[in-house]
Amino acid sequence: MARRTNEEPAPSISGLLAAKEIVVACGPGGVGKTTTAAAAALQAAVHHGSKVLVLTVDPAKRLANALGLDGIGNQEHRVPASAFKAAGIKPRGELWAAMLDTKESWDALIRQHAPDEATRDEILANQLYQNITGRFVQSHDYIAMERLYEIHSTGEYDLIVVDTPPTRNALDFLDAPERLADFFSSRLLRWLTVPARSRLVNLATRPFYQIADRILGTEFLSDIAEFFLLFQTMYDGFVERSQSVSRLLSDQRTTFMVVSTLEAAPLREAEFFAEELTARKLDLGAIVLNKVLPDYLRDRQGTQVAQSLKEGADGLAELLAPHLAATKASLGDREQVARVLAEVADSYLNYQVVAVREMEQRSALAVRPDILATVPFFDTDIFDLAGLLRLGDQIWD
Repeated sequence: MARRTNEEPAPSISGLLAAKEIVVACGPGGVGKTTTAAAAALQAAVHHGSKVLVLTVDPAKRLANALGLDGIGNQEHRVPASAFKAAGIKPRGELWAAMLDTKESWDALIRQHAPDEATRDEILANQLYQNITGRFVQSHDYIAMERLYEIHSTGEYDLIVVDTPPTRNALDFLDAPERLADFFSSRLLRWLTVPARSRLVNLATRPFYQIADRILGTEFLSDIAEFFLLFQTMYDGFVERSQSVSRLLSDQRTTFMVVSTLEAAPLREAEFFAEELTARKLDLGAIVLNKVLPDYLRDRQGTQVAQSLKEGADGLAELLAPHLAATKASLGDREQVARVLAEVADSYLNYQVVAVREMEQRSALAVRPDILATVPFFDTDIFDLAGLLRLGDQIWD
């Protein structure tokens, strides 16, 4: 990592998003990844004047509510002006949102790549195809990357921010294009399509088909063979596209933003993913740490105040006695006040221990990108554009 001179401005999320066309937000589940991705996209639309799309691959539906949309589907929807007005925001650009619909995306892909209408209709009607595209996890991973590639290829958007599934599944998300290409050229696929290509089964493959026929049934085995034989007619197109998707991920226009909290388990997963990105020579643009305790908790003067409050709780409660008497409070109330004051001081000191531990964890990160942004622990949930803007302000510069 190059050393920055004093004259050079510190890297920022603002500069990162201005320089890139695709930002892939990834990390563990439950750390605010979806809202962070949406907040970053919102900031780019507001401040850069860009036409920005936030594409969620995670099936969570919180994004639609926060953006003031009735729902998000496979097609992009523009965040309405009324939602910005309600939040007191006047954006320079446009913010759009979409949520991946696996089945709809696969159908569109088949219509695009099928060599003719007959093949297209046979694939769409095939029972195995319907099961795979509706339920098979790996199909979701691949089509997510395909959808990203498709949208980026249109040139409609200045920036696409992608919200991915939780960390270890997101590795499948990255590997899906290459895995699909490998599968199309695999020996298993050749064996499965033998019955549909020829009535002759040689000695090497006969035991396989005899066992498969007993376990799966002749009809099901025939459906498999037919399905993959039809798919092989699109082999060149799929392999070429999967290679293009892989190139897009490693392109200088694409960067990754790892999102986590400083809790032990999510942080380990985030570090694992950051290390994987580095090993794959993919651009790790930023790490965003959510729900971080404020710096003032580590202040020494604050520690002294809390300790004095804890030690002097009884005396302070006694000093408050005249005020309590004015409100007709009893002696028992003064004792309760002393207990509350002591508990407040204890709570502060306990949070201070956690804040110090968080600082140490930040310093000990195994992978340190140029941009390390932190977001404080908000006292309310983020449920609208104003909340997204508040989060975005924390990471922007």
